[in-house]
Amino acid sequence: MRNHLARILPALLSGLLSLSACTRSVAQEPVRKMALTPCRLEGAGRQGLCGTYEVWEDRAAKQGRKVPLKVVVVPALAASPEPDPLVLLAGGPGQGAAKLAGQMVPLLERIQRNRDLVFVDQRGTGDSRPLECEPVPPDAPLAQQFDDTFFEEAFRKCLAGYDADVRLYTTPIAMDDLDEVREALGYEKLNLYGVSYGTRAALVYLRQHPEHVRTAILEGVAPLSLLLPLYVARDSQRALDLLFTHCEQDAACTRRYPELRGRFASLLAQLQKEPVRSRVEHPLTGVPEDITLTYEGLTAVLRGLLYVPEAASLVPLVLDRATQGDWRSLVAIHQSMTGSYDRNLSQGMFFSVVCSEDVPHISDEAITREAKGTWLGEAGVRKMLAPCAFWPRGELAKDYREPVKSDVPVLLLSGELDPVTPPSWAEDAKRTLSNSLHVVLPGVGHGTSSIGCARSLMADFVTRGSVEGLEPKCGEGLKRPPFFTSFAGPVP
Repeated sequence: MRNHLARILPALLSGLLSLSACTRSVAQEPVRKMALTPCRLEGAGRQGLCGTYEVWEDRAAKQGRKVPLKVVVVPALAASPEPDPLVLLAGGPGQGAAKLAGQMVPLLERIQRNRDLVFVDQRGTGDSRPLECEPVPPDAPLAQQFDDTFFEEAFRKCLAGYDADVRLYTTPIAMDDLDEVREALGYEKLNLYGVSYGTRAALVYLRQHPEHVRTAILEGVAPLSLLLPLYVARDSQRALDLLFTHCEQDAACTRRYPELRGRFASLLAQLQKEPVRSRVEHPLTGVPEDITLTYEGLTAVLRGLLYVPEAASLVPLVLDRATQGDWRSLVAIHQSMTGSYDRNLSQGMFFSVVCSEDVPHISDEAITREAKGTWLGEAGVRKMLAPCAFWPRGELAKDYREPVKSDVPVLLLSGELDPVTPPSWAEDAKRTLSNSLHVVLPGVGHGTSSIGCARSLMADFVTRGSVEGLEPKCGEGLKRPPFFTSFAGPVP
């Protein structure tokens, strides 16, 4: 019976969604200035309403090119829904929110019961004139995937090929786009839900259009004081230190991987002196390929694993094998990560934001200071910034980097193990958000919405429209997933 229900439930919910969209009275429907038509959400068997809304690329001049913004609305299930929807602001920078709708709707089901969900691909992302750039595609040979060369020619080719003025793809301009879409959809107020870079976008929208914000949820908080990628080395160091400490406190982990912290330091020192050449079988094809493992190649893969605790639980096993000269597990997990990459990240958009909004405030001295003594090191940070040497920069207000001040209700969510937006950044943002609550989830990495109690807390917050009365005990009993002691998994 349970299996039967699992099969029919998605269809039943889709039917209810369609029914709810059809049974609202005219008085309950927002007065829309844009056309929306039924559509299937990408990557899911769910229905939504899709449309395109054009905005001026140059919002100040109001002439020249227009940017078609992809808009997806998933109607509330209730026949008499609340008038203010939840709007997702995706991460990156470079992710398209509309492209994420299919996977996000199930996580937001409790909120969708009474509110529409709105997803807009920010200009330069998704299907909104994406500034795509992929110097090394996921299906490239392993040697190319582990080549840490800066592919300047490829980035310049991407830049020359855009039908866009990349200086006009900054966060403040995009948030004015969003407000125009809000008006076109007929909503007076929004409940913002920002994830990672999307929290910066949410804060900017809150500053520019405060009268249209009812509440804001900030998950993996990146306040205006966080300069990308200046603090990546420091925050990644914290995450790896926590991992080593937790392994040392776990009897099975420390018995299986003795002195792992020191062996990892020795491996880094070895790679700094000379890269390692190895012949490994491709994890998918089984064909042997020659690769060169460098310091930057190892640290880049490792940093990616730290984002998700379930992936980080493999780190001791991967590092243990690597210190013994066996790179097969590192290559396999790297291939798994890149192979599952959904290509919903426009690298050109990333540089349009970072090169304009962050790099002008990052000095060489600051990079040296913040990366000193970290396993990622200066090189990892500087490589991320290399395209900014020639990427055109947009103009921003002189006070753009000032903290956002607001008394709008804000819920801040942080993962204890987050390697890029650890809890300290949410605390920094909270100082000027006078009506806010910060909840830290133990054992969680970059992204808390995968945890059931976090989703319940979010739904309760949006329903209340206030942090008053919220139960901030979400996460009690949570802890890091157990470490793998072999490829069969953790010790039972």
